[in-house]
Amino acid sequence: MPTANLSSHTVRLDELMQKIAKHKGCSSSGKTGCGSKAGSGDLPPEIWEKVKNHPCYSEEAHHHYARMHVAVAPACNMQCNYCNRKYDCANESRPGVVSERLTPEQAVKKVLAVASAIPQMTVLGIAGPGDPLANPDKTFKTFELVAKAAPDIKLCLSTNGLALPDYVDTIQKFNIDHVTITINMIDPEVGAEIYPWIFYRHKRYRGKEASKILSERQLEGLEMLTERGILCKVNSVMIPGINDQHLVEVNRAVKARGAFLHNIMPLISAPEHGTVFGLRGQRGPTAQELKALQDKCEGEMNMMRHCRQCRADAVGLLGEDRSQEFTLEKLRTQEVKYDLATRRAYQELVEQERKAKAQAKQQELQALAGTRSELKILVAVATKGGGRINEHFGHAKEFQIYEVSATGAKFIGHRRVDLYCQGGFGEEDALSTILQALGDCHAVLVAKIGGCPKAELKAAGIDPVDQYAGQFIEQSAIAYFKEYLAKVERGEIEHRARGDAQIRQGGLLAGVA
Repeated sequence: MPTANLSSHTVRLDELMQKIAKHKGCSSSGKTGCGSKAGSGDLPPEIWEKVKNHPCYSEEAHHHYARMHVAVAPACNMQCNYCNRKYDCANESRPGVVSERLTPEQAVKKVLAVASAIPQMTVLGIAGPGDPLANPDKTFKTFELVAKAAPDIKLCLSTNGLALPDYVDTIQKFNIDHVTITINMIDPEVGAEIYPWIFYRHKRYRGKEASKILSERQLEGLEMLTERGILCKVNSVMIPGINDQHLVEVNRAVKARGAFLHNIMPLISAPEHGTVFGLRGQRGPTAQELKALQDKCEGEMNMMRHCRQCRADAVGLLGEDRSQEFTLEKLRTQEVKYDLATRRAYQELVEQERKAKAQAKQQELQALAGTRSELKILVAVATKGGGRINEHFGHAKEFQIYEVSATGAKFIGHRRVDLYCQGGFGEEDALSTILQALGDCHAVLVAKIGGCPKAELKAAGIDPVDQYAGQFIEQSAIAYFKEYLAKVERGEIEHRARGDAQIRQGGLLAGVA
């Protein structure tokens, strides 16, 4: 893009971002909100073009579009108590983990191979395994090569923000339109419990001094990016007893500085990961605690609830990882032909599917028009993607959770579970963990389910439903709620709230996110 056009384009985006900020920024109230639930009618056209097929910035898009990360940035400029950057750990899915580190040249070959095999892959992100801006030469060289070889792919960067203000101009120069900043605190006393040290301006800092520098740099970088019209998502790790209540203040601070979306994620702290928090026995939040905090913050700003806390070399739809299909060994003998026309044709079909899904949802919502019920229920869904109920109960590795009411179906998160079907047989221990994870849900919508798990779900007060197999998720969830509401009104069933207390009384623990 010529410099003059880029300058004009940036000015228009600046004006659009200022308009959004004047209208309460990313407030979830009203019809002009932004973020993961926004549709084409909610945003200025230029911004909608940036988010409509970005699976992280649009909850609706994540059903249809894929992303990939390339692990070209091994070094980091700080230490987090929840992080342990491991390598050669293909079965572990969490940030900082990779199987192979790549050079920029290897990365672009992998990008072309993935984009050719997965035409719905629309976003390339660099997120580690260290910090991309602690490895600026490798990071920006990779973006430069990818932009030349595959100009239709969006560029995305994820950073801890310590070095961010120094590279905002470079980020803009390379047309990186999406930046994620991990901000876990704005109070240095809280930060001192999360970060042992930072390395800044050739010096190591510790304690509150380190956290003060980090926070100031993060917020400065966020403001600089939003002033240039670059969309920013803020990630925050929820650490019970340390920053869980404080994240409400973080939410207000990042919204005030123009953040587009806030993603509050649960701490991953299993001892086997070798993190400081894991070895100390610091617990992560329950799914219910996470939802409560997200709900509290959503009054100020739209929340991302569909995050999967991806590996630094993740490939595919959110919730899946196909990175082992594209290892350096496999790419060495593979001939890659980048077919832009085929990619565009495929994505046109995806857009037709999205329109059909939106229309189906609206039809169901019309049937609820005028309903004044205050009832809300949680519904779990087994899906392979595409926004449809298309997964067998026994094959599900996670369930997507929707809160359904008279106003519609709202995605609120996902619950990872142990695989129930093992070699054709149901695993009773796995079923127990599934019941724990779904203990606050009224129903689970599946493509198919066997007699044994169906009976166990019913006994736990969870309605197993396979009548909507293959249909759109939100349309089906609303249809189920409409039927549920009618049964309650006729007195055929009694509505029961299924919160934490009810789960514990029933002998079920709250599920983990």
